[in-house]
Amino acid sequence: MNTTASAHDLFEALNPSEFAFTRRAWVDAAPSRVYDLISDVSGIGRWSPDASDVAFDPGAGPWVGAWFSGRNHRDGRQWSTRSQIVRADPGAAFAFVVGGAEDGIVRWGWTCRPQGRGTVVEQSWQLLRLDAVLGTTRGDLDALRDHMAGSAETTLLSLARWIAETPPA
Repeated sequence: MNTTASAHDLFEALNPSEFAFTRRAWVDAAPSRVYDLISDVSGIGRWSPDASDVAFDPGAGPWVGAWFSGRNHRDGRQWSTRSQIVRADPGAAFAFVVGGAEDGIVRWGWTCRPQGRGTVVEQSWQLLRLDAVLGTTRGDLDALRDHMAGSAETTLLSLARWIAETPPA
């Protein structure tokens, strides 16, 4: 161990709860429509710059306990993830944990709140536990959080644009 490293840079001394964010956007749709879009995980590739090929397990759907898989890509790398839904309140909130509710690594959440003729959509991200696969220093985890925040902003803007350009079915 490098004795010149300060305690806040040591992986074991980092607090995962410090790595979180929430972003929000107004969209021109009712909360029920927004919820239906975000809880259909197979559509995330339409808006997310980092996720694709997302699908529920056979027989699963947007309910608590259900599992889904997806592919992520960043900086020329690709990997698959397994996630479990931990909240499904139609028209209001949807959340999942990458790695599953019991031992997951990251929690993604969405809330929908009516405002005027549309909805304020909030997307949040929270690191749940430290894992070297995500980085081993504060700088690594700060960079990951910042990247994910940018991804969430892009996702929300893309969702708002898609809703504006796509009439309800």
